[in-house]
Amino acid sequence: MTTLTIFLLVYVAMALGKAPGLRVDRTGAAVVGALAMITFGVLTPEAAWDSISYSTIGLLFGLMVVSAAFTMSGFYEWTARRIATLPLSPPALLAVLVTVSGALSALLTNDVVVVAMTPLLVSITMARGLNPAPFLLGFCFAANSGSAGTLIGSPQNMIIGQELGLSFNGFLRVAAVPALLSLPVVWGVVALVYRNRWKLDPEAAASAPAAPEAPARPLDVIELAKAAVVTAAVILAFVFTSWPKDIIALTAAGVLLLSRRVSSSDMLGQVDGDLLLLVMGLFVVNAAFASTGDPQALLEALRRAGVDLHDPVTLLLAGGFISNVIGNNPAVMLLSPFMSGGDSMALGAALALGTGFFSNFIVFGSLAGIIVVEQSAGRGVTISFSEFMRAGAPASVLCTLVALVWILLAM
Repeated sequence: MTTLTIFLLVYVAMALGKAPGLRVDRTGAAVVGALAMITFGVLTPEAAWDSISYSTIGLLFGLMVVSAAFTMSGFYEWTARRIATLPLSPPALLAVLVTVSGALSALLTNDVVVVAMTPLLVSITMARGLNPAPFLLGFCFAANSGSAGTLIGSPQNMIIGQELGLSFNGFLRVAAVPALLSLPVVWGVVALVYRNRWKLDPEAAASAPAAPEAPARPLDVIELAKAAVVTAAVILAFVFTSWPKDIIALTAAGVLLLSRRVSSSDMLGQVDGDLLLLVMGLFVVNAAFASTGDPQALLEALRRAGVDLHDPVTLLLAGGFISNVIGNNPAVMLLSPFMSGGDSMALGAALALGTGFFSNFIVFGSLAGIIVVEQSAGRGVTISFSEFMRAGAPASVLCTLVALVWILLAM
């Protein structure tokens, strides 16, 4: 009962965003839950350490450093300014933004891309007299859906790949097509929802607080070239070698941290340490719960009731639904340990597509959604829960239908 109670409290905090009545966020809840499992003797300290997949943590950390190198070079700011100042109509500008967001997120960590570019998109769209909401939402939705196409596009994809032992090429073959098809769907939905609301209302603009100007980081061509070469080498190593992916990513991180132009402390400051701690904590919490045998019994009961998580369609829908309850990263952490025994590649793609596509349904479905809404609010642009959902719900449903058709026809 103690194990189940701790497990449930941790995932209630995942769903609510914090522990009820306490100033403990998702990361804090995962860490406290892991420590509680040790304190109450559910796991020994040695078993707790052993439950953490260090290859997954290494891959996450290494690729976060690779993405951080692009941040430090000023690449994201330069890209945001170049896109947002193009002399295009609003629908065409949205199309370019969706395409770039999906492409960058497939090759770099989507959350890093969103963190780096959101403030500039707010400032530049408002300076052009445009309503920032459709561009921010299209950018966010495309980051989530585009990132689902590769193993390195998002933290949850990296976790799925490491937990199921998936190859980069194999995953690309089963997930890239629906990820690409999702981008025009995102554009179409957002363009339709905002078809008469592209411009910033003059009265609202006059009464709204001025968005603070985002600090401009100059483009460092040398550091950008270094980051691009290292990233290309990482992808080539993933594609053409059987070397462990975590070792490839950590080697790339080590190379990028050796610089005479950018301090290692500044680079490491861009790494999402909270996410790494959250993942480590959930590894321990989930392992403790699995040691009781309850998850296996629950899966068997669900299977007898006709709900089989080893079926890609079922997993796609379950992953998407759970993402909007506890967030997409915790959803993957919850489901991935219990997926052995089926077609790993099909199941991995289904879980990645479900948690990537359907997490756009509500704000709290993904970390990218939370980042966009919170950073926009800090710059004077309010995207309400209902406004996010007005575009996010149909985009999620339609993109998930694309994935569902793909799974039924191609897997």
